[in-house]
Amino acid sequence: MLQNWESLTFLHWRCDPATMQKRLPPGLEIDTFDGCAWVGLVPFRITDLRPARAPRLPWISNFPETNVRTYVRGPDGEPSVWFFTLEAARLAAVLAARASFGLPYHWARMRVRREENSVVYTSSRRRARTDIRIVRGDPVPARELEHFLTARFRLHAMRFGRLVYADVEHETWPLRAARVAKIEETLLRAAGITVSGEPLAHFAEIVHTRIGAPKLAR
Repeated sequence: MLQNWESLTFLHWRCDPATMQKRLPPGLEIDTFDGCAWVGLVPFRITDLRPARAPRLPWISNFPETNVRTYVRGPDGEPSVWFFTLEAARLAAVLAARASFGLPYHWARMRVRREENSVVYTSSRRRARTDIRIVRGDPVPARELEHFLTARFRLHAMRFGRLVYADVEHETWPLRAARVAKIEETLLRAAGITVSGEPLAHFAEIVHTRIGAPKLAR
């Protein structure tokens, strides 16, 4: 499928690798940077969602999403993303992603609002909510840490009890610095994750993305 990721903010916290490893299915190993695992809270807006070689559909092809993730190595050693939960504002997209990829999507009431130099993300579902405001900063180079956190071109999921993966293609993230002006959220806790301290924040305007079909991980 094809889609764009727009007005995206990466919020990352350092975590204990052993604790995060216990949350992963067999076949995945936690990936670390400077001896730490990382948990990401990533709100953004999906636009132009559609199957390859098919037209986009008004309304259903554009909606906010937020995911909670960590970074892993698959059975073949390739870097990947593991999602603890994903929120989306289109029920049809939630059901399709659960059925086709086995991803743990939930429907939520969501909004992404652009202001002068800031972006506001809100989301609400049963037992989980977010209210985040970030202020966009200047462009930043993709240093080693930024590359580790954002240059991930594969995702893993459990589909019908089996580990699967899908390859992801997109251009290099046009990263900007970001300042967290407000963060109130219970999404991490609802996913069983505890973090502390201020997150490392980055912002990106848009990338154009192609996601391949799920394949069985061996």
